[in-house]
Amino acid sequence: MLAHLPAINKIRVARHCVLRRLITGTWKNKEQCLFTPAKRKEIYKYSAPWTLYSMNWSVRPDKRFRLAVGSFVEEYNNKVQIVQLDEDPSEFVVRSTFDHPYPTTKIIVDTPDSKGIYPDLLATSGDYLRVWQQGTDGDTRMACLLNNNKNSDFCAPLTSFDWNEVEPNLIGTSSIDTTCTIWGLETGQMLGRVNVVSGHVKTQLIAHDTKCFDIAFSRAGGGRDMFASVGADGSVRMFDLRHLEHSTIIYEDPAHTPLLRLAWNKQDPNYLATVAMDACEVIILDVRVPCTPVARLNNHRACVNGIAWAPHSSVHICTAGDDHQALIWDVQQMPRAIEDPILAYTAAEGEINQIQWGATQPDWIAICYNKCLEILRVGVGRLSSGHPVRHPMRFPPY
Repeated sequence: MLAHLPAINKIRVARHCVLRRLITGTWKNKEQCLFTPAKRKEIYKYSAPWTLYSMNWSVRPDKRFRLAVGSFVEEYNNKVQIVQLDEDPSEFVVRSTFDHPYPTTKIIVDTPDSKGIYPDLLATSGDYLRVWQQGTDGDTRMACLLNNNKNSDFCAPLTSFDWNEVEPNLIGTSSIDTTCTIWGLETGQMLGRVNVVSGHVKTQLIAHDTKCFDIAFSRAGGGRDMFASVGADGSVRMFDLRHLEHSTIIYEDPAHTPLLRLAWNKQDPNYLATVAMDACEVIILDVRVPCTPVARLNNHRACVNGIAWAPHSSVHICTAGDDHQALIWDVQQMPRAIEDPILAYTAAEGEINQIQWGATQPDWIAICYNKCLEILRVGVGRLSSGHPVRHPMRFPPY
């Protein structure tokens, strides 16, 4: 554990202002233009009892600074914790801890329900898709387990899943058995202290020639019916629930390198990003121009592990990788080359294996490395469009 905070890299933005973090929490540019002093710290850190992998933010507006993290222990018994920042002492508090079979491959903390109508649910993928209900007493109980292969004692592990933001009753999963499954979720009346939750398979399809590694719903066409997947065959494929007799191949890796992750632009559904196995670059695709990347983000010096589009902006994306760096890019110049990020952060203590941008708190990005969760204050104002710079300025750790 280092005695100082990890290095923070800040890069010149509009009018060539160089932002520099002062110990007081105030930001100052080269022209001595002062911003309003921050009322809270720029970085909050939580240290878990085990190595972390999966992590996500709560999307409920009444649950600020609530996140869930999943352990990565190479055995059957694993854990999920729900933590929340207590803003008075400025530290994370554990709200709930519960057992989980095998490591979680993904966590979504809440039903995509901005109005707070649905029960306080959480979903995890691993050997199966599980839906959990978070009680007011701090306990988290499993509401249902969704298994599409009940005639066998064995299962094909789920690599990822996505919860439809427009139709919260739809969940899509991806699996190593080459398939994607769309589940219909029903929430019934309260039974005891848990809502009755059940699910049924709406459709299952062979999405790839080999293992399917990720799935994500698109906001195109109303946001309900379209989704994309990536797989070990090196392809990105797009599907429409209304026309499942065919799919569209958006991109194929020239060397057929497996594609591990994809993420849709939150504001412009024409764009999505993907990353290949062991690749140091992120590929951005335009679905209107299939098979030809519209941009390549390649400043990482080791393999990329995570990608997250800004929830509030169509031109900002964050990438993170084994080089300990989280980089924020301004891609508004596409299809011209994007040479450098506009903001950078270095986690000095470990390789970043997970990154998520707060959907209801766009000023904050969360990362995981080793046993640590950190949330980093970005500040929407700092992402106002500026010109990418060729030589990022790096400041030493405090």
